[in-house]
Amino acid sequence: MQRQVARIFTVLAAVLFLSITVFELHAEARSGGKRSIGSRGSRTYSKPAAPAYQTSQPRQQQATTAPGSLQQQPAAGGGFMRSMAGGLMGGMLGSMLFSSFAGASGGMPGSGGIGLFEIALLAGIAYLIYRFMKKKREQSQLAPALNSSAPFGARQPEAIRMQPVETAYLPADSGLQHIQQMDRSFDETAFQDTVMNHFFRIQAAWMHRDLSSVSGLLTDEMRTTMQGDIEQLLKDKQINRLENIAVRKVEIAEAWQESGQDYITALVHANLLDYTTDEATGAVVSGSTTEPVRFEEFWTFTRSVGSNPWQLSAIHQR
Repeated sequence: MQRQVARIFTVLAAVLFLSITVFELHAEARSGGKRSIGSRGSRTYSKPAAPAYQTSQPRQQQATTAPGSLQQQPAAGGGFMRSMAGGLMGGMLGSMLFSSFAGASGGMPGSGGIGLFEIALLAGIAYLIYRFMKKKREQSQLAPALNSSAPFGARQPEAIRMQPVETAYLPADSGLQHIQQMDRSFDETAFQDTVMNHFFRIQAAWMHRDLSSVSGLLTDEMRTTMQGDIEQLLKDKQINRLENIAVRKVEIAEAWQESGQDYITALVHANLLDYTTDEATGAVVSGSTTEPVRFEEFWTFTRSVGSNPWQLSAIHQR
């Protein structure tokens, strides 16, 4: 009996280890819920291209709200950890199966093997891994050949539809020139200022759980998605607090036109305190009140071609 209980706990520990190291779940909040949302026209399911000019005199807009802004540090070890996790998982599960087969054939006296319950759990783990890898392959096939194969997001609203429009994937400079041909007053620096203004106003509205003040800054789809997240916060009686926000840099990553719409995607580099509190007690539910969160997000804006107001149409987590 004790041996069977030990085997069950071993399998459950393996499942927990897999969920932590392989699937890499995130718990951060802020507007967008730390996930990719919205629509980028025909580029909805493709990852925005990084600014091509960021290594040589980048055109950027900087705004520091507090001294000592954190510097960007590349994440390391993700691929190694996943490989190590896969190796450990394979060794653990293989050892369990080998002991089972050996015990059944009489080759290892005293080994009880694994029962139907453990086999069902192992089959479930294998199925989850299969579905995860299959989904990654399917999403990568949707991305255009000239863009990254990373999926746009796993939690897309049903309203999103791929538009049957042939779009020329042009560098940001070419796309901006096309936009300026239809709007002679367009200015890149002024647009970057607009991005920062929208960024601060939308984050403030999110924290107050009220989008009425920024309704005109969001497309219908973005407003619906974010309102759903806010309603969940209200239901849970929680407040996502965003403090000490500092936008360190804004870079234009992509610019294009399609179906009578202008699109510009900007890469926003920022850091802030991001934590969630209980509405009644003020106790911290998640996040940290002292450790700033550094992040880079692609914010895509759209408008009807011409001198018209810009609206946020998508947020893509880098």
